[in-house]
Amino acid sequence: MTVEVHSLGCRLNLAESETLRGMLGEADDLVVINSCAVTAEAVRQTRQAIRRARKARPDARLLVTGCAAEVEREALAAMPEVDGLIANTAKLDPRAWNVPLATRAPETRAHTRAFVQVQNGCDHACTFCVIPQGRGPSRSRTVTQVLDDVARHLDAGVQEVILTGVDLTSWGDDLPGEPRLGTLAEAILTRFPGLPRLRLSSIDGAEVDDLLFDLLASEARVMPHVHLSLQHGHDLILKRMKRRHSRADAVNLVAALRARRPEIAIGADLIAGFPTEDDEAHAANLSIIEALGVVHGHVFPYSQRPGTPAARMPQVEHATIRARAAQLRAKVAETRASWLAAHLGLPLWVLAERGGSGHAADFAPVRVPPGTPPGALVEVTPTRIVEGMLEA
Repeated sequence: MTVEVHSLGCRLNLAESETLRGMLGEADDLVVINSCAVTAEAVRQTRQAIRRARKARPDARLLVTGCAAEVEREALAAMPEVDGLIANTAKLDPRAWNVPLATRAPETRAHTRAFVQVQNGCDHACTFCVIPQGRGPSRSRTVTQVLDDVARHLDAGVQEVILTGVDLTSWGDDLPGEPRLGTLAEAILTRFPGLPRLRLSSIDGAEVDDLLFDLLASEARVMPHVHLSLQHGHDLILKRMKRRHSRADAVNLVAALRARRPEIAIGADLIAGFPTEDDEAHAANLSIIEALGVVHGHVFPYSQRPGTPAARMPQVEHATIRARAAQLRAKVAETRASWLAAHLGLPLWVLAERGGSGHAADFAPVRVPPGTPPGALVEVTPTRIVEGMLEA
């Protein structure tokens, strides 16, 4: 059998898994688990994926890479299902896998959207996070490297490019002249005037440069969709997390974007039950959802990670964490339902994907007309909402 790659966790892992599929295409009977370690639950899911893969492919060589392969190296290496570990920082190097240096280009599946990695690693020290341990320091790809990747995807028929990285808005800090992410986005738009859609994955609002702001606020080909690495809505908790923004910073950024581009959709990562979080802090976390109009919410119950400063802080009870996470998700669902309803009767340009679904520019999920081929940009006027999706 050919190589099989299972990806867990972030969009960057998804992008890297596509590269691995191309790079390892000629490998013999190989299964790769591209793991995640952002939470204890992510590590549990990694273990589950390893066991499932071994059961499905008992005779294959099973290798594990990704963040869990760094952070949980000894524990994963001890699993009887695992044949070996590949360092996360080396996983895109063919030599680490003992395959030829002259490899195939990464695959572009479904010919709809492509995740393009522009940055890896992180130089920050958020008190809850183990990702710098798993990914190493921040490293930027050059403008030329990124443009080459985008060109390849466009040649394959991709209609939307999503820029991704561990700390996306730190792109350029280690390059000559220290360019900012707005410079890279502008270079892509200038080089490829036929690219219909450029989207950003999660960004740090504290690092949004002026050019990037202007592109988000006014460039039609930059999608009106911003996902903030927010984490919390209470200033004291943000300080204890060692985040670099305040609640007011996030509110002001979103207000400024909406003043220029009212249709912009806001997403956010939020952590429930961070150590020392009391009822007042939780209430602030709930209220930031409405204050920003968060319609794409990623809610994470706080996960105690050994070796992090947050693990030494006074912990919140697990039952309380679960209850608060449920309340945050319910609040996002309420905001999202109103937002989806506001789309009814309005024409939307939707990028069709597999399975008869697609996404509008603001990432609203839409059921496309039967027979619409993946990769087509179609105009749809939704008249109802069915199971959380807009439908004509």
